[in-house]
Amino acid sequence: MLGVVGADVAVAGGAEGVRVIDRWAVLAVLVCWVGATLVLSSLRWFRSPALIDRLRPYVAGAPSRDRVGVLSAESVRDVVAPIVSDVGARLGRLFGVSDEVSARLVRTGSPLDVAGFRLKQAAWAGGALFGAAVVSAVVGLVLPVAVVCTIGAPLLVFLVLEQRLLAASQDWQRRVLLELPVVIEQLGMLLSSGYSLGAAIGRVGARGSGACAEQFRVVSSRIRHGVSEVDALREFARLGDLAALDRLVGVLALNWEAGDLGALISSEARAVRRAVQRDQVELIERRAQQVWIPVTVATLLPGVIFMAVPFVDAMRRLTGG
Repeated sequence: MLGVVGADVAVAGGAEGVRVIDRWAVLAVLVCWVGATLVLSSLRWFRSPALIDRLRPYVAGAPSRDRVGVLSAESVRDVVAPIVSDVGARLGRLFGVSDEVSARLVRTGSPLDVAGFRLKQAAWAGGALFGAAVVSAVVGLVLPVAVVCTIGAPLLVFLVLEQRLLAASQDWQRRVLLELPVVIEQLGMLLSSGYSLGAAIGRVGARGSGACAEQFRVVSSRIRHGVSEVDALREFARLGDLAALDRLVGVLALNWEAGDLGALISSEARAVRRAVQRDQVELIERRAQQVWIPVTVATLLPGVIFMAVPFVDAMRRLTGG
């Protein structure tokens, strides 16, 4: 009887062991299948080309691009870039930066796109996070201070890069505004002498060297590609985001309706000059007021010290100390 029971137990144990081995075998086969698929998908002779790659040689002007692998750097960038861009845009709006990053990058002439700039910000912020964590661990800061430093360091790096791009964009807008009166007068003279609007824009862009001339060359290129003069100028106005540019485009849009735009353009040039002069006067007054800040501090601090000495002496006498 005991022998029969032992045989049954042995058979049951053997069956359980077989089932365990079967599970591991299935798992091993599944892992090998996934690994083989990933390895073979990276081989050019094994995978079939995508439809876009097959049609690319027959499309005029289409750039040649090899298909990236599943786990390549390009595929990781394609996945991470939208998330980083969305988080960066939300943080920028949270701290009061409402201007689009794409417009700021175009204004500054940066070779990066929005995803590239946000990935650069994320890389610098990640480095700052790691550095702050290491420094906090080495120095032995208390937990609240370590948490503040670890969180504040990447945020500070993010804001520094954002502020640098914003300052460069505002500097470009400032240069455009300062160059605009001269450019408007040149356009007025060319239009009054018989040039068409497209020819006047092309001549100003070809003979100039400033920020406005560079954008006028872009406008001329857009016109040659089939965009109308007014639409191309409106693209420039949207990029510049300046009230003077909007008014100029509104005046130039009357080119096909008005007989002579010389008087209107001259009036607009005078208005822009007055606006620039007001801005310069405001800047001079603000800097003149800023000069008095260190003078006031340097004057008040010794005065407070000299007033504190007799005050402390009087309080000591009153209290009998």
